Amino acid sequence: MVSAFFIFSRIWQSGVKIKLMNGSVHVIDQYPAAWLRGLSRGEEIACEIRLRIVTGAIAPGEVLSENRIAGDYGSSRSPVRDAFKLLAGEGLIRPERMGAVVLGLGLQDVEELYDVRHLIERFVQLRVSRFETGALLKRLRHIVDKMELAVRHRDIAEFAWHDMSFHDAIVAEARHARMLHLWKSIRNVVMTVMLVTTEDVFARTDEAIEAVVNKHRLIIHALESKDGSRIEEVVRGYFADSLATLYRSIGRS
Repeated sequence: MVSAFFIFSRIWQSGVKIKLMNGSVHVIDQYPAAWLRGLSRGEEIACEIRLRIVTGAIAPGEVLSENRIAGDYGSSRSPVRDAFKLLAGEGLIRPERMGAVVLGLGLQDVEELYDVRHLIERFVQLRVSRFETGALLKRLRHIVDKMELAVRHRDIAEFAWHDMSFHDAIVAEARHARMLHLWKSIRNVVMTVMLVTTEDVFARTDEAIEAVVNKHRLIIHALESKDGSRIEEVVRGYFADSLATLYRSIGRS
């Protein structure tokens, strides 16, 4: 299985260099340090490996040795085993004795990830619309302001972080334990994919970046309307556009 992003990636010894739509090459050589605050050592290692699997730096079929990974990250084997457990739960690796085999993240996997996100976000947005949403909408508008600030500073990681925070806020506001559990089960992979796709969007035109920000404004307006049909239409449009962006990125019509 070929990684969905490996199709447009080039791996150089200095790091993970992503070849973007405009032909430029940007480097994502490690998980953003700010995203690692408060995590256990095992979670940190999982984040780094996850990023390298998503970008294709670690290819499907590659064998990851506990001892080698521990040496790479200056860790004992215990945190590595914790990392492998997390990655196995996400379907990215298959544990084996003293290590694991990389399964990767193929195009079908990403499409299925988008399908699950669509189901979750449709449900939580319709549910939230039945509540008093004043405080939530204020928070979402503040997050969009931070996304725009990140655009001005050309800060890809900060933009992706706030993008994810926007969706986290809506899921949490739904106050639905099972849906929150499902969201958490895909969140780490979603966030890593979001980091990589944000890199691609920032390499395109200013209009492309503004379109992403506007998609979030449309969600706010739909929630404010409390109109179920409008919310469903906006959610459908959001994910149709997101998939179209993915397909353009990998050269698929």
